[in-house]
Amino acid sequence: MIEPLSAHLPNPDFDVRAPGRVNLLGEHVDYNEGIVLPAAIDRYVHLQAAARSDTTVDLTALDLGQRISFDVEDLQARQLPDWARYPAGVAWAARQRGLTVSGIHAVFTSTVPIGAGLSSSAAVEVAFGALWNELNGWGLSRLELARLCQQAENQFVGVNCGLMDQFASACGVKDHALMFDTRSLEYEPVPLPSGTALVIADSGVRRTLAGSAYNQRRADCEEAVRLLQMHLPAIHSLRDVSPEDFNRLALYLPEQVRQHARHVVEEIARVQQAVKYLKGGDSRSFGELMYEGHASLRDLYQVSIPELDALVEIAAHLPGCLGARLTGAGFGGCTVNLVLEEAARTFAQSLAQEYHTRTGKSAEIYLCHASEGVSLQKA
Repeated sequence: MIEPLSAHLPNPDFDVRAPGRVNLLGEHVDYNEGIVLPAAIDRYVHLQAAARSDTTVDLTALDLGQRISFDVEDLQARQLPDWARYPAGVAWAARQRGLTVSGIHAVFTSTVPIGAGLSSSAAVEVAFGALWNELNGWGLSRLELARLCQQAENQFVGVNCGLMDQFASACGVKDHALMFDTRSLEYEPVPLPSGTALVIADSGVRRTLAGSAYNQRRADCEEAVRLLQMHLPAIHSLRDVSPEDFNRLALYLPEQVRQHARHVVEEIARVQQAVKYLKGGDSRSFGELMYEGHASLRDLYQVSIPELDALVEIAAHLPGCLGARLTGAGFGGCTVNLVLEEAARTFAQSLAQEYHTRTGKSAEIYLCHASEGVSLQKA
């Protein structure tokens, strides 16, 4: 049993909670300047901290049973354990921008599962970013804070992620998804259907990625743009290609490039349609788009695996399920299910049982709701 934070830091100055996130629609479109539809979820990184008078950061990761200290004026990723690179990266990125970073005593825990595709790392970054933003008076907006945390992950941790994860953790709105334009960085909260829950099913398969497969798909998208520019010279990314133009010009693309690009073009159109359905309260049509998105990720983008397909197939036949799809990069991780609240607990139990029967694997099921973004209170 993990001890409470107060057992390790009796007199904190700040109490911070930063949520994980799930992406409801718009997968693998962020690096194509598309529109995504994430939601913050009510599973959190919980951080308590007290200010220090020097530049030392003293961190305790309760879940891991590990503690480390480092100086913000001498930050080197290779000298830190993996988990500590996320808060250290935020301090590093802030100093790169000329911002003051104070020393702290900090202890944190998390209910966001690690490695499941629910952005546990982004939640850690955003929690520490919000803490230092308040402690040092940076004055960053939530979107600016998310961009700082993305810089930390890209340039210090060394993961070339887009902005969606940090954005959702920083800017989440209770009971809403966020329509986020990854090109303009404009966003709009979109209401999720009342009386529904987000049930997240962890397949138990960890993404091995996927580095090479992910990079190949990015390269195929870039190649599609290069070839399509011969016919559509004004385009800059697949975001600029309509489904109609793509269908007209698809014959000019090699088969693999064509399949991968088709997913992106059609997925961006799905998000645009999904927003209309959500605003109109049409939850069943939105759910159908989730199923379509999964089929596209499975058949065109080819990032699903049998375990994720099994979770979606089982969910589709259970009472109360409006839609289901893999969420995240694929090759393992989770599915997200939009389920009527009244059926959610029975749905979760049935999904876990039938998944085990079919695959022999155990799935962790999380019954979630869309939550507020990062919150901070002075203790």
